[in-house]
Amino acid sequence: MNELWNSARVMVASVLTTYPYSIFSWTAVAGVSLYLIKRCFGSRGGVCYSKARLDGKTAIITGANTGIGLETAVDFAQRNGRVILACRSKDKGEAAVELVKKRSGNNDVLFVQLDLSSLESVRQFCSAILSNEQRIDVLVNNAGLFCNFSTSVDGYEMQFAVNHLSHFLLTNLLLDKMKQAPSARIVIVSSEGYQYGKIDFNNLHTPDDTQYKAFNAYAQSKLANIIFTRSLSKKLQNTQVTVNAVHPGKVYTEIARNVWFLRIVMPLFKIFLKSPWQGAQTSIYCAVSEDMEGVSGQYLADCKFKKLTNPQATDDAIAERLWEVSSEMVGLDD
Repeated sequence: MNELWNSARVMVASVLTTYPYSIFSWTAVAGVSLYLIKRCFGSRGGVCYSKARLDGKTAIITGANTGIGLETAVDFAQRNGRVILACRSKDKGEAAVELVKKRSGNNDVLFVQLDLSSLESVRQFCSAILSNEQRIDVLVNNAGLFCNFSTSVDGYEMQFAVNHLSHFLLTNLLLDKMKQAPSARIVIVSSEGYQYGKIDFNNLHTPDDTQYKAFNAYAQSKLANIIFTRSLSKKLQNTQVTVNAVHPGKVYTEIARNVWFLRIVMPLFKIFLKSPWQGAQTSIYCAVSEDMEGVSGQYLADCKFKKLTNPQATDDAIAERLWEVSSEMVGLDD
C-alpha cells in the first residue's frame, strides 16, 4: 500500500509541475484521488481462480441479461459450456446472447424466456428445457428483485414471489434432469440481508401495502433462499447434485431500479461498490471450482464459507414448514 501511495504522489507532483494551472492537471489529480479511494476503501472481494472447463456441460442462469448474471454467463461461455440465459425480456435477452458470444467467442449460447413474476411462465420454461435439453449440469438462481409494494401475476408479494417462490418451483421442476448428470451444481444467490429477515408465516405474501416495508420483505425473501438451500441439500443427499447459497457482496447492479431513491443514491456510492464481474466471482466459484466438489448446503461470500447468524436460518422446524408452505403456494406436486 505504501508503494501505491508513493507512486500516486510522484504522478500527481509530476502533473502539477508540468501543467500547474491547466484543467488537465486538476482532472488528473481528481482521477488519481478517486482511484486511491477505490483501492483503499472500495469493495473488492474474492476471485475464482479455477481453470475448470465446462466442455459438454449445460448451464442455466436466471436474470442473465445484465449485471452479475451476465458476467456469470460470459465466464461459463469462456469455459466452453452451453449457456442458457433465462430472462424476462426477449429483446434484452437476445441482445445479451450476442454480447456473451462476442466476449467469449462461444456461439453455444441461447435465450429462453422466463418471467419469474409468473408461476405459469416458470412451468413453461421448465417444460421447454426438459423437452429440448439433454442435460443440465449447472443452475444459477441469480435473478433478484428489490422493489416497493406490488404483487405477482399469482397474487403474491413481488419480492417473495420472484426471489424465492419462482426459484423454488424452477429448481424442483428441473431436479430430475439434473440428477441424470454425472455431477451437477445449484447455486442460489442470496444476500447478507438475510441476517435481518424473519419468516412470518402469517404474512408471507402481504395482500396489501398497509404494513409493507420493502427492506423487510427483501430480507425475508433472502432468508428464504438460505433456508431453501439447506433444506434442498438434505433432500439431495446420496445424489450427485449439490446446492449452495452465496452473498455476491454490495454490487453496483440494476437490482434496485424500481426504487426511485436508490436509483439516485447508488451512483453516488458506485466507487465503494463491487463491479458486476467482482460480484459474480462467488457464484462462479461454487459452480466450477474443484474445491466445491461434493460440498453442499453451505453459505459463501467472497469465495469463502460464512457462518449463518440468523437463528431461523438453521431452524429445522421452520425449514420444514417453509418447504411445505412454498410447495402449496406454487402448486408443487409431491
